[in-house]
Amino acid sequence: MPEQQPWDDASGAISGAGAGGPTDLAMEEGGSLEKPPGPDGAGPVGKPRSLWSDAWRDLRRNPVFIISSLIILFLVVISIWPSLIAGQDPLSCDLSRAQEGSQPGHPFGFDGQGCDVYTRTVYGARTSVTVGVCATLGVSLLGSVLGGLAGFFGGAWDAVLSRITDVFFGIPVVLGGLVFLSVVTSSTVWPVVGFIVLLGWPQIARIARGSVITAKQNDYVQAARALGASNSRMMLRHITPNAVAPVIVVATIALGTYISLEATLSFLGVGLKPPAVSWGIDISAASQYIRNAPHMLLWPAGALAVTVLAFIMLGDAVRDALDPKLR
Repeated sequence: MPEQQPWDDASGAISGAGAGGPTDLAMEEGGSLEKPPGPDGAGPVGKPRSLWSDAWRDLRRNPVFIISSLIILFLVVISIWPSLIAGQDPLSCDLSRAQEGSQPGHPFGFDGQGCDVYTRTVYGARTSVTVGVCATLGVSLLGSVLGGLAGFFGGAWDAVLSRITDVFFGIPVVLGGLVFLSVVTSSTVWPVVGFIVLLGWPQIARIARGSVITAKQNDYVQAARALGASNSRMMLRHITPNAVAPVIVVATIALGTYISLEATLSFLGVGLKPPAVSWGIDISAASQYIRNAPHMLLWPAGALAVTVLAFIMLGDAVRDALDPKLR
């Protein structure tokens, strides 16, 4: 019978356990406790992602967001630098070419005054984007401030604001535009922007009020209040970041609506007025020539439809990304 060799020290006993022995298994389990695997088992769990980081990750994978963003980016670029793709003057007209169709150098033909339809369509994007962006910023700022304050403080302020918004909701938008803008003689975009802000803020105010009321009931806001945080700190630090998502979604979708509203008012003759360049003005001028020269109507109307659709698609994608119920 072979003689057994005694272990010289404890290290020999540890090495004798071999790979996969009880000691090695314990060491592996201890290491796994220190660095737990990630969701896919490939690495340690990182810092939890916020709502905004999750939303951005979802948006990057959404083809609707990518397509609409590219269209909007193109519209913004040609709004700032329309001469990049249109080298002519939109107000330069030649009556001898009135209602002519597509020609070399003039792919969209000419309108009833002999103006190049392609150039006017490109320059019309500047007006639509300017009205949409400025009106959305004004509506969002005014509505968020008034609605947020009403939802946070409540009481008489909330009751008064609710009654005021009810009055504004009862005013028809187109009829209000006919009355309000009919006395304005300016051909700039600012009267139209001011009118949209005047009638558009109640919708954002309602959304902001509801979001603030929901956010201020959360435990972290109550804890901040118990620790002595001021109203301004709670509003800016704890409530606003968690209540702004619905406002962003509604404002993004409403931007396309405001562009369509500007074109409607310009079509009726109370929005932008010549010599301003607007898709609504061109559609109004082309409506009487639709049988003889349909190209005068199709190109500005098509540009308007694509622009409004792009902003609505962007708003839908943002809504899907920011709504936790859809995850």
